[in-house]
Amino acid sequence: MSQTKPLSSTCCRGWTAAIVLMGIVSASCSLAQAQDRPAKPIGRLVTIESPLTDETLGLVRRTGLELQDLAIEEQRPASLILEIKPGISQFHHAYALAEFLTSPAISGVSTIAWVPETISGNNVLVALSCNDIVLHPEASIGDMGRGKSLPDDQQTIVKTIVAKRRNINVNEPLAIALMDPSASLVQLTIDTGNGERETRLVSEATASQLLDDGVIITERKTLKEPGVPYSISGRDAQRQKILASRTADDRRELIDNYGLPIESLRELAPAEEVENVAYIELHDMIDDVFFAFAMRQINQAVSSGAKLIIFEIDSPGGYLWASQDLSKAIADLSKRDIRTIAYIPEEAFSGGAMLAVGCDEIYMKPDATIGNAIPVLMMPGVLVEAEAKLLSGEVKHLRELAEMKNRPAAVIEAFADQNLEVFEVTHKETGRKWYMSDDEIHKANGEWIKGPRITESRPGIAVIVNGNRAHELKIAETPISGPDELKERLGIPLDTKFRVVERSWVDTLVFYLNSSWVTGMLFFLAIVCIYIEMATMTGFFGIIAAAAFGVFFWSRMLGGTATGLEIGTFVLGLCCLGLEVFVIPGFGVFGVSGILMVVGSLVMASNTLTGMGIEYDVERAVISFAPFAASLVGVIIFAMLISRYLPSIPFLKEMVLAPPAAEVFDPHEPRLRPEHSRPHAELVGEVGKAVSVLRPAGKAQIAGRLYDVVSDGPFIEDGSQVSVVEVHGNRIVVRLTNDA
Repeated sequence: MSQTKPLSSTCCRGWTAAIVLMGIVSASCSLAQAQDRPAKPIGRLVTIESPLTDETLGLVRRTGLELQDLAIEEQRPASLILEIKPGISQFHHAYALAEFLTSPAISGVSTIAWVPETISGNNVLVALSCNDIVLHPEASIGDMGRGKSLPDDQQTIVKTIVAKRRNINVNEPLAIALMDPSASLVQLTIDTGNGERETRLVSEATASQLLDDGVIITERKTLKEPGVPYSISGRDAQRQKILASRTADDRRELIDNYGLPIESLRELAPAEEVENVAYIELHDMIDDVFFAFAMRQINQAVSSGAKLIIFEIDSPGGYLWASQDLSKAIADLSKRDIRTIAYIPEEAFSGGAMLAVGCDEIYMKPDATIGNAIPVLMMPGVLVEAEAKLLSGEVKHLRELAEMKNRPAAVIEAFADQNLEVFEVTHKETGRKWYMSDDEIHKANGEWIKGPRITESRPGIAVIVNGNRAHELKIAETPISGPDELKERLGIPLDTKFRVVERSWVDTLVFYLNSSWVTGMLFFLAIVCIYIEMATMTGFFGIIAAAAFGVFFWSRMLGGTATGLEIGTFVLGLCCLGLEVFVIPGFGVFGVSGILMVVGSLVMASNTLTGMGIEYDVERAVISFAPFAASLVGVIIFAMLISRYLPSIPFLKEMVLAPPAAEVFDPHEPRLRPEHSRPHAELVGEVGKAVSVLRPAGKAQIAGRLYDVVSDGPFIEDGSQVSVVEVHGNRIVVRLTNDA
């Protein structure tokens, strides 16, 4: 008897089969879509400096062959960009490079000549040998003979290169016009007879021959008259649709036009760049000490010959002036042929974002963040948004950095300007994607098509983006997982060990010594020691006071806020005080001047002029003076206490100045009652002996007792005979007996 299977089991197996079938179909569709999806292109850039050398030829060959292998192995389109610089090169070097560029060895690589500046001479041959030429709108190309006609054999070689038809926008008549000033060039529009028209570049003689043959010429335009060297600008080439297929303002626009990734702008790292990489950690708050530390390390890296500096940035921000000056210093390193890389593992806010924008390239982890550079004033216990003047200055600085490093200026500005709206735009002719503000779109006069506003740009909120979004907004490169992938992207061998430059114990010590409370303690210690030294005259406390001031100025010099000017002003102030106390007591001019110079030098050593406005600098000066003011209050209180209790403090009372011959009274021995002691007024005319140097104050023994006295003239040496000339209360004035 047959047994029927349960219905539930049958249904389950049916559903399972259906799910498997759907999975197979889905996988097949995904595979088909992946096969239909175009492969991501790859590219490399090589700068062709002048004059051309064998090293340049070797670099182009190595780069081109590497691209050819990648194109075949990964089935991806490859482009070799040659940025041709102006200058004079030998013809045989240009010919050798042109031969390689038109050879089958790199037939799978599309070659692009990028001409950002006007070139002439033999360098033009390199451009003519490429598949495509891209000119800056204001740059020109031509005049291969530099005012003269190229020799016949060289003209034959140029015609051979052009005959290979590597560039559809270049033909032989155009090449001849570039080589020979006596040649002519005419652009004709010909009616082919089937309703279509064709544009040709021909010589004057060929144009006449076509006309004689009955060819219908609907338009004729003379581009070059005989006898004049011929050069054509990027703007004219694009309008006339000859020589160059398109123009670009910078490298970034160039690769966007061809759909190439940002990595295409990375040249193969030279050997000296790989061998000498500086890796500097820029962590924590950006203040005076941070700025001085970073500048020391940058200068040290430059002095050691580094051509690549990697900045690991992890900072919440800091002082606006320090961020601006440091980011400008980093951005200007490119003018010294030093490549700068910003690596952001976690966050770069405010001033940290500014430092990153100043670098040539930015690499971030996918979840790392950058942005929010709204300027604020750091008041005690509260943050207040900065005035419009500071905001406009920061926005202007961010725009300059963005334009210098070919990043969307509007997005970078929106880091600080929370009311700026940024939109995605599309170039009307090239289809290039970019990001602009309303004002930028308006100034472009219809060149860009306005798209949607980016989601991060909302009124009242500063732009903050992560690594993935930063790449989409063309701020940063494709996100990386860590330092190893960073090495791969930079063309640095994985076994290369970065010598990380971070804060040493000296930098940490300087950081703490520059804090407000330590500054106040140093100042308090110095003044107290000076006071005790005046009472004890041991020299020990004077050394401590000098050391305290020395540590203060040393830390401020390493912190970047003090220079020789502040130290010189401080020393000059001390000299004025010395003159007032010991040499020319009187009206107090030197004393007041000395006090002002000493206090001024201490305040100056605690600040750096920022250039943000006099109000901002005065406010910082007042804040920096607070530790000194608190110390002065503490010194006054301490002086009152110590003058009262110092003589009775064990150990310290023995340090109070006393002459060797002074009487020592036992408190238990009998003494005269105060009313029977000799009044000070009766001391006038008495002769005594100085028991310390009178500068002008000191001590003297008169009539067998020790008194505090003051000289009425010059210094009086210890042991000199003196006579009392005046008594005013407790003030006893003496002079040398020889002068009496």
